Amino acid sequence: MLLTIRTTHRPASDLGFLLHKNPAKVQRFELTFGSAHVFYPELSDDACTAALLLDVDPVGLVRERRGPSGEGGMMDQYVNDRPYVASSFTSVAIAEVFGSAMAGRSKERPELVAQAIPLEARLAVVPCRGGSPFLSMLFEPLGWEVGAERHALDPSLALRTGSQAEWGESRYFTVTLRGERRLADLLSHLYVLLPVLDDAKHYWVGEDEVEKLLRRGEGWLAAHPARDLITRRYLRHRRSLVRDAISRLVAEESPEGDASAGGSGEGGARDAEEEALERPVSLHERRLDTVVEMLKRIGARRVVDLGCGEGKLLRRLLAAPEFVEVVGMDVSYRALDVASERLHLDRMPAAKRERLKLIHGSLTYRDARLAGYDAAAVVEVVEHLDPPRLAAFERVLFEFARPATVVLTTPNRDYNAKWESLPAGRFRHRDHRFEWTRAEFAAWAEGVAARFGYTVRIAPIGDEDAALGAPTQMGVFTRTE
Repeated sequence: MLLTIRTTHRPASDLGFLLHKNPAKVQRFELTFGSAHVFYPELSDDACTAALLLDVDPVGLVRERRGPSGEGGMMDQYVNDRPYVASSFTSVAIAEVFGSAMAGRSKERPELVAQAIPLEARLAVVPCRGGSPFLSMLFEPLGWEVGAERHALDPSLALRTGSQAEWGESRYFTVTLRGERRLADLLSHLYVLLPVLDDAKHYWVGEDEVEKLLRRGEGWLAAHPARDLITRRYLRHRRSLVRDAISRLVAEESPEGDASAGGSGEGGARDAEEEALERPVSLHERRLDTVVEMLKRIGARRVVDLGCGEGKLLRRLLAAPEFVEVVGMDVSYRALDVASERLHLDRMPAAKRERLKLIHGSLTYRDARLAGYDAAAVVEVVEHLDPPRLAAFERVLFEFARPATVVLTTPNRDYNAKWESLPAGRFRHRDHRFEWTRAEFAAWAEGVAARFGYTVRIAPIGDEDAALGAPTQMGVFTRTE
């Protein structure tokens, strides 16, 4: 099994410091199932490639099973694919050999650990139950460009049977991942997802595997669109472990945890708290009505509501026949369940039900499902994102999804002085990571528009104060390319 990691970050030789492996020598590491070798087939300031070669001993794995007790071995047959494919053996090798790099530690290059750098990972052979679409579904939301080349079956099989179709397609691929991410992210993604692709593990899965999954998936798994499927496969479909892991991941994405992982968090809780503050001016209702009117004015017919929460905007969009397709996306499964209940999906007329789709996803991970819409609504969501994640949000929405129009609303921090019940310096909601002044929002909006090929028009929502402006500010982004 061969894994290579390549970077063109300058100086590229810094990859050795990040991996804690000296490029000047070949290193060997003994593992319980064989040995791992690390070497550098390419090394310069312009490009550096590190290779992890895993030598699995299939005979030793079977003999271990045939010990005095007759149990506990890793394999049943001497002839198997484990020495040649990336699997749970590879995950263990990554943790053993590159553990410090996966944990994000580097004494020599501490500043580089937190930096996204250009990376290309290549796995010579990967077994994937689900084919290339499954590979893309797992890695693309994490920001990776996925290349997958399917390996052909042995031609001799087709000669014996008269048709390769009788054997089906090969499940083995050469996989290449490209993107700008932290090296620690790449290693964590591989550690968790390789056994998921294979849908198998060579060792017993117990309660400690839940802790490993949560630790290695921290910061990305809770918001992954395929979170539940990843959890089931990683934990070998053990129901009690899967329930425990998913319940803890759901708690992680809630407003009391980390709603900023790429969506609105628990929509109902968010709306209730802000509505209580804004009720005297009926701002919440006016905000939603303004967004719907704007979407009608631009002639949008296919609309996606990003961070849809409990579905209040969705209800208004469905009530307007102009919108022939309405999609609501949220990072919280519970918010989507509430939206489903409050919209009465189970009793909704078939014609209206066909216009609506609810999907689980994150605003900070690239998602092919978001592409091709006339308009995207992002209503009181962006302020729930941690500032370091804004760049990812910008690319997901304006570079990859690229709707013709984006209608985005966010609080005006200047106006907070109007609410006597809001202490000075406090945000309108405890989960807000920031709130922009009018000048700050204008600067951000104009910068995003310039970078991604949009124009932007900023408009107020709510009663305006001569000095402080309106309580809500809206940016209408129009694509120019």
